[in-house]
Amino acid sequence: MTSAPPHAVIAAAVRQERERAGLTLSELARRANVAKSTLSQLESGAGNPSVETLWALAVALDVPFSQLVSPPPPPRVQVVRAGAGAWHRSEQADFAGALLSAGSRSRRDLYIIELAEGNGRAADAHIPGSVEHLVVAAGKLRAGPVDAPVDLGPGDYATFPGDTPHHYQALAPGTWAVLMMEHPG
Repeated sequence: MTSAPPHAVIAAAVRQERERAGLTLSELARRANVAKSTLSQLESGAGNPSVETLWALAVALDVPFSQLVSPPPPPRVQVVRAGAGAWHRSEQADFAGALLSAGSRSRRDLYIIELAEGNGRAADAHIPGSVEHLVVAAGKLRAGPVDAPVDLGPGDYATFPGDTPHHYQALAPGTWAVLMMEHPG
């Protein structure tokens, strides 16, 4: 499993989306509640952003998370081998996600997520109208809106609003799931 984020892809994407939105570094930093120096380092390719920082920037820029971490479009047939891909780690929990496919004609992203048994990960609201679809592959997972989580086992599917605060918590070792995020537009 690769743990280093693709710095050059993220740097170029954040800069491109910030310029597209007509925002200065200072304004984007303020909207995302990120230090301007952090944003400057990130855009120069020197930063090592957490999942939380990238989500905050995506929400402030009104784009899906994948827009900031996806490399250029893949060839017609694409294979992502198990354990491959750019994994992004949380600073708040033992949680990691790897983007498998970014929507090119639709605004949807497909991820594999791994969670260590324990505290879980709180996720802030994503862009308005976002919906999450989750299928547990192994282990046991509690997930969903903060006020209405559900317990899921292997093969269980749940969908819930992604535009409200939500939570993921592994209830067993070896928990992993497939997550699809749909974004409006």
